[in-house]
Amino acid sequence: MQAPQSEPSRIMRKSTFLLAATAVLAFTTFGPARAAETAAEPPVVCAALTVATPERLIESCTALIDNPATPDADRFDAIITRAVALHNSGQTAKALAEIDAVIAKDPARARAYRARGEIYRQMGQIDRAFEALNEAVRLEPDNANGYESRGNAFNNSKKYDRAIEDYNEALRLKPDFAQAFSDRGAAWYFKGEYQKAIDDYNEAIRLEPNRARTYTNRGAAFRKLGRPDRALEDDAAAIRIDPTQPEFFDNRGLHLADNNDYDRAIADYDEAIKLRPEAKFLTNRGDAYQGKKDYDRAISDYDAAVRLDPKFQRAYNNRGAAYRKKGDRVRALQDYATAIRLDPGDKTAAANHKEIALEVERLGALMSQKNLPSFNCATAKRAVEKAICADPELARLDSDINGMFLRVIADQPNRRDALKLTQQQRDFIAKRNASFGKRGYDLRVAMEARLKALTGADGY
Repeated sequence: MQAPQSEPSRIMRKSTFLLAATAVLAFTTFGPARAAETAAEPPVVCAALTVATPERLIESCTALIDNPATPDADRFDAIITRAVALHNSGQTAKALAEIDAVIAKDPARARAYRARGEIYRQMGQIDRAFEALNEAVRLEPDNANGYESRGNAFNNSKKYDRAIEDYNEALRLKPDFAQAFSDRGAAWYFKGEYQKAIDDYNEAIRLEPNRARTYTNRGAAFRKLGRPDRALEDDAAAIRIDPTQPEFFDNRGLHLADNNDYDRAIADYDEAIKLRPEAKFLTNRGDAYQGKKDYDRAISDYDAAVRLDPKFQRAYNNRGAAYRKKGDRVRALQDYATAIRLDPGDKTAAANHKEIALEVERLGALMSQKNLPSFNCATAKRAVEKAICADPELARLDSDINGMFLRVIADQPNRRDALKLTQQQRDFIAKRNASFGKRGYDLRVAMEARLKALTGADGY
C-alpha cells in the first residue's frame, strides 16, 4: 500500500507490510504454528494446530505413520500434518507428493484438498489453489475451514467481496472462528472499510488474545483512521507476544516515522534487519535517515537494498530523492529512470523523473554528457554497445531514444499503455542486440526509426 504523494519529489512510502500477512500467509487452519521450544515441553503430538517446530512435528508424525498399529484414517491425517510441516520447512515438492498420495488412496478426504489448496495459495498458484479448495468445500460443505481457506484465496485475488462471503459462511458454521474474523478484517481493510476491519480484529483478539498478527493488522487500520496512538499500542502488543517477527518491528518503525520519531523508527528497523535483512526493511530505514536529512546513510541503505533485490523499485525512487536533495541531479535522474523501467505505471516515479529532467535541462547539467549513451561504456560487453560508444552520432541517438522513451512513459495516462510501450522498447533493444552485425541490418537506420516511432507516440 502506497501513501498518497502531495508533491512529485517526495519519497514513496509503505504504510505497512504485514496487513496482508494473515490473508496471504496464514496456515494455522491446517498447519502447526511455529514457536520456540524448551526441553521442559511435553512430547509433540502429531495433529493439526500442534504448537511445535516443523522438524519436531515431522519426527512425531513419522513415528505415527510408520507404526503398523496406526489405523489408516489416522495415518492419512498424520501424513497430511507431516506434509504441512514439510512445506513449512521448505520441502514443498515433497509435501505436495505426500498429499497427492493421500488423495490417490482416499479421494474423498477433504482435509487433503484443503492442505493442497493452502500450499498452492502460498506458492502464488491461485488457479490450482481454487481447484483444490473448491473440491474441499464440495466434499465437506459444513466444514468452516474450507470456506476460510477459500476466502483467503479470494483475498489474494483481490476479490474481496467474494472473500467476505466465504468468511461469513465460515463464521456461520463456526461463530468462534478467530482466524476467520481476522482474515475478514483484512478483506474489509483492502476494501477501505477500516472501521469494519477494526471491529473484526477486535472480535478476533477477544477470541484469541495471543495472536500477534491480528494486533499489527489492527494497528494498520487504526493508522488509516488517524489513530497513530492506537496503532503504536497494537504494534507494541504484537512485538510483546512474538518478538521473532521482523515485520512487527518494521510496522512500528513505519508508524513512528509517520510521527517524525525517526530515531526510534531507526531502532525498530535495526531490529527487523537483524532478524531478517530484506530490501524493504533497509529502504524504510533509508527513508528514516532521509527524514533526518542524513542523506549519505540513507543512500547507503538504499544501496544495500538494491544489492539484495535489484528489482526493488521503491529503493531506486527513494535513492533518487536522496541524491536530488544532495544536489546530484544526474544520479537522481538515473535512479528515477530505473524506477520507471521497473514499474512504468508508477506515477510518482514518473513525475519525479519529469521534474528533475526539467531541472537538469534548465541548469545545463547534461551538456557535457549530451552524447553519452544510456548505458555505461566502461562496462559495455556487447558488440553493438561498443559500436554505439565508438560513434558519437550513434551515442547521441541512443541517448535521445532513451530520453524520449522516458518522456513518453511519464506522459502515459494509464498503466496498460505504459506497459505496452515498455515492452516495445525492450523488443527494440532485443532485436538490436540480436541483429547487429548481420547482413541487411543497419544500426543507424534502426535507431533513427525507433526515435521517430517514439516521437510519434509522444505526439511531437
